[in-house]
Amino acid sequence: MSGVREAILDLALQRGREKSLCPSEVAKVLEPDEWQAMMPEVRRVAAGMPEILATQNGVEVDPLTARGPIRLRLR
Repeated sequence: MSGVREAILDLALQRGREKSLCPSEVAKVLEPDEWQAMMPEVRRVAAGMPEILATQNGVEVDPLTARGPIRLRLR
């Protein structure tokens, strides 16, 4: 879904390089009423974006295999 990539990038650019965002923010922009169902897609798309870094507790993680909450930010 190309809209996911654009939404991730748009929110990340709004935040800037020093701040992160929760993947749920992206999902809520795209599917406000059913955002939970979008979460796997947001993580999948983020994993394929070289300009995006996923972290958990400040450590880089793979968004596809990380369990629990992650954050996304520009590299």
